Amino acid sequence: MLKNKPDFKLINLSLIMLIVFLMYRTGNLWTGVFHTIIKVITPFFFAFVVAYALYPILKYLQKKKIPKGIGIFLILGVLLGTIVILSVMVGPLLFNQVSSLFNGIIDFCKEITTNYNIDLGSIQTSLSDIFNQIIVKLGKYVSDGAMNAIGVSINYLSIIFIAFAAAIYILSDMEKIRASVKQYLMRKNNRSYLYVRRLDNEMQNYLKGFLKIMVISFFEYTFAFSIIGHPNAILLGILAALGNLIPYFGGILVNIIAAITAFVISPALFIKTVIVFAILSNIDGYVINPLVYGKSNELHPLITIFAVFAGGILMGLAGIILALPLSIVLVTTYKFYEQDISDKLGDIKKNKKKD
Repeated sequence: MLKNKPDFKLINLSLIMLIVFLMYRTGNLWTGVFHTIIKVITPFFFAFVVAYALYPILKYLQKKKIPKGIGIFLILGVLLGTIVILSVMVGPLLFNQVSSLFNGIIDFCKEITTNYNIDLGSIQTSLSDIFNQIIVKLGKYVSDGAMNAIGVSINYLSIIFIAFAAAIYILSDMEKIRASVKQYLMRKNNRSYLYVRRLDNEMQNYLKGFLKIMVISFFEYTFAFSIIGHPNAILLGILAALGNLIPYFGGILVNIIAAITAFVISPALFIKTVIVFAILSNIDGYVINPLVYGKSNELHPLITIFAVFAGGILMGLAGIILALPLSIVLVTTYKFYEQDISDKLGDIKKNKKKD
């Protein structure tokens, strides 16, 4: 009887290997299914993220005796208006800025070649060719692919519309959603509830601070560059605000753009620009950011840089933008379960010593 007893471990291992083999052989099918699911979920995911980010503002307006419906209308109206204004303002200015940027670099190469007898002719020719190719390809895309561009635009607009509509309903029901999640977690596991509550507090602190920093950066950089007479002060203020989406590197990129465009105009403006962003960088790093964020969301610079780098490789621009909030989630999770992890490691060491 015992000799004929089936080996369930071997059977389970065989079934697992069979499942893995079948999934490998039908990989194209599962890849298509996965991409379809992602396409369906994406608008609702962004809708929830937007609603979650805007919920503290709605809560603040409700404290000021503004009805929920009017509060949602005001928040989303301001958000849409800001997006439209930014699109109208930044689009043409950005194209002109790119043109002046390439022309400025080419002029810079010419001056270096003439004044210091350094041969930069090959670099100058390469830059001219790159810029001309961009213009030609852009014109070809507009002329030959107009209908395709319209189709892509309609597709993105439909996704944005669905996400926007879903965000309205999620935002209006966010209080109920939070209460339901709270009740479920407290029934299931009190420690899980404490973890989610701590994670929620950390993310709310990050989002509140981030919105404040964006507004402060816009007015700070616009005002500073206006004082020194930079012709693109408003654009630089907008880019400085949006640059906060990319920790460290966003601000550096904005300062480089400001310096190069100032150099094209005059050496005096270039020196003023360098002085301005040197002063503003120190003010942001040592005064404004500590005052806004306080001691919450403290991440080591190396963690942030690594997260941005890894996010860019794995998910492109979306990964770079999500790098900081995901890092906060991971660090908060580790800190919350740090004692549990230490206890388990201690148990493992004790068991090894006994063996």
